[in-house]
Amino acid sequence: MKRSIIVSVVAVGLALSACNANSGSDEAKSPASGTSKGGDLTILTSSQTVTLDPAKSQNLAITTLSLFNRRLTSWQIEPGQPAEAVPDLATDTGTPSADGKTWTYTLKSGLKFSDGTPITAKDVKYGLERSFAPELSGGLGYHKGLLEGGDQYQGPYTDGELDSIETPDDTTIVFHLNKSYGDWPWIVSMPAFSPIPKAADAKPQEYGQNPVSSGPYQVESYKEGSSLVAGRNPEWDQASDTVRTAGPDTITMQLGQDDTVAAQRLIADSGDDQNAFQASFVPPAQLSQIQSDAGAKSRLVTSEAGALAYLALNTQSKSLADVKVRQAIQYAVDKKAVQIAVGGTIGGEPATTLITPGIAGREEYDLYPAGESGDVEKAKALLTEAGNPALDLTLLVESDPVEVSKAQAIQQGLQRAGIKVTIKSLEYEAWVAEATGDKGEYDLAISSWQPDFPSANGNIQPLFASSEIGGGKYNLARYSEPEVDELIDQASASTDPAEAQKLWAQADRRILEDSPVVPLLFKKNSFLHGSNVQNFFVTPFPAYPNYLKVSLGQ
Repeated sequence: MKRSIIVSVVAVGLALSACNANSGSDEAKSPASGTSKGGDLTILTSSQTVTLDPAKSQNLAITTLSLFNRRLTSWQIEPGQPAEAVPDLATDTGTPSADGKTWTYTLKSGLKFSDGTPITAKDVKYGLERSFAPELSGGLGYHKGLLEGGDQYQGPYTDGELDSIETPDDTTIVFHLNKSYGDWPWIVSMPAFSPIPKAADAKPQEYGQNPVSSGPYQVESYKEGSSLVAGRNPEWDQASDTVRTAGPDTITMQLGQDDTVAAQRLIADSGDDQNAFQASFVPPAQLSQIQSDAGAKSRLVTSEAGALAYLALNTQSKSLADVKVRQAIQYAVDKKAVQIAVGGTIGGEPATTLITPGIAGREEYDLYPAGESGDVEKAKALLTEAGNPALDLTLLVESDPVEVSKAQAIQQGLQRAGIKVTIKSLEYEAWVAEATGDKGEYDLAISSWQPDFPSANGNIQPLFASSEIGGGKYNLARYSEPEVDELIDQASASTDPAEAQKLWAQADRRILEDSPVVPLLFKKNSFLHGSNVQNFFVTPFPAYPNYLKVSLGQ
């Protein structure tokens, strides 16, 4: 899950949370979950639209879409616990064949859609097949390159069924992959693996406006640019669902909210805003304001260090072809200045590795011990070894104030070592086109990355595999190393988690030996909630609130 600024896109330690301590009455608690039931929750978001079509969604498994749609598996995300793949619609996280290329799932009994019809394996198959249709683009597509025939399949509207997905009966679904893939239990937790009844898909482009629900909530009303209101799905069964507590009676998403105004509303904490939280990060100005407001500070939830902010060094640029030059940049960057640009320690901690904190198998190390502010003399020494090239580098950055401030901090840090940097600021869409396009006419690019699923696979493969260069993909360093590609293939193929984690850690270190990126910060995200919001927490991975657990005091 790219993002030059993380948008959407998993946990070991307790976040710096300030969850409301009110427990509510015993009568209001659910025996199944211990969560207070009732009330009207409001989510304030700057988004103008909400897509509830799984084929078009890149939603994390713990945010909006999962309130409406279940998948074969899900993520169990709790404070103080590592992220875990758990069964959702399925009875387990999948049974692989001996070669790891065939995965079989059995659905739980008694599952129903919001219209009362049974959820069958064919509904899961059809929902997944829809995601291949070109007219329903935009969703996460890891499965498309893994299922046999997926590279040619164009969806059910033109190509009928995909043979590599079998449904021998109503409760069994079998996936045939083109290679062994040990992280398949995480893949089937993605939006596209939500069941969709074919009979409800007469107008595919409109399906997401009022989908047939398999989760605890269903759409009551939706007004683009204004609001989405969700009420309870009477057919949802808490006994079959271990990840959703469904506390509020209704959830209203207020769309098109200015982030600064929304933060100010929550700081004030009056009226219905006591039952609200902000989906976006708290803006830097309000973060500073909150530090001197004891009431608001008690309701600010800040993640531990999580998503990686990094500087990509275009290895295909003539100016950066010499590894000594790239390593010099590692030492010249002033990470402390970058940290200040994002608000200080509340915005992130200096990074030296690639794999996100909170993901199993991550190892801590530092190949370039420059200290937080850099080691200019070491950088100059490496440049001397490289023949003292005259460097005038172009740095791509999104035209967001915080991102530009980060770019300026990098510019000033490199200047100390005699490296000239020209900042090229672009609107988001233009930044994406230039940074991920085929030409690669830049030297440096600032980006951030949070994996789409809780495996180091999601850190390493999308950013450093040779197959991910250009074409809208996110190997921004345009890095190609056969040894690393082989490590990626071996780790991806392993169905032994311990073995895979060891290989991913090895790849992490091997990549940084070539210095295709400078790890800048492991970012921290801060969110604000009203005083009556309970069970609101943020873990290192993903560094976002777990919508599926939030409830209200009664």
